Amino acid sequence: MTYCIAINVKDGIVFASDSRSNAGVDYIRTCSKMHRFVWPGDRVVVLLAAGNLATTQAVVNAIQGDLDNPRAKFNLLKARHLFDIADYIGDLSQQEQKHHGPAVEKSGGSSAASFILGGQVKGCSHDIYLIYPEGNYISASADTPYLQIGENKYGKPILDRIITLESSLDDAARCALVSLDSTMRSNISVGPPFELSMYQGNSLEEPRHLSLKLASPYYKSLQKSWNDGLKRAFGRLPKFDWEPEKRN
Repeated sequence: MTYCIAINVKDGIVFASDSRSNAGVDYIRTCSKMHRFVWPGDRVVVLLAAGNLATTQAVVNAIQGDLDNPRAKFNLLKARHLFDIADYIGDLSQQEQKHHGPAVEKSGGSSAASFILGGQVKGCSHDIYLIYPEGNYISASADTPYLQIGENKYGKPILDRIITLESSLDDAARCALVSLDSTMRSNISVGPPFELSMYQGNSLEEPRHLSLKLASPYYKSLQKSWNDGLKRAFGRLPKFDWEPEKRN
């Protein structure tokens, strides 16, 4: 299991993901779930992946293979719109699932994978799409300007309370990290290092990128500030009528 999130605000897009691909008492494995393809001045494409690791890696390999093949019918550089890329990735995912699915299912597993695609193609607005295992996709809405894949339930409340289209890119990034931290605390299958990318809308430049471990100074500071703030807020909740007043 994993957890990935993309937040689309007026200023740009925030992408965040954990790196845990396997978790157990005596075996923890990590790998990146975030893949960036950038052609400065023309297009920026970021892909987050969750689900069967073999399927997601095969899709990323196929994307790179088509980019390296001058005879490919389609690749990221030939897309006129971001939704063209969403169609393309959905098709690649379906192909890989059909190819490996029967063997995986015989062993009791699943070849299903889901993706979040985001970025911008020159001449179009920046956007994000959630691509389902079935190959179809949806975009984020004005009311809910974020998308999640993987273990999403624990990190959702903070997003619903804080994120709007008007949120700044920096605030959206902090919120994404808190969402990841909240998920990690409740589910051992989600863990660091956490990756964070911030794309400034209309820049068509490489997103700012961070990789944060538990011991990273910024992450430790953010985690402590959030935990302390929650405790203070809880302590200020209104008392019941029957509770005695505190005496100094």
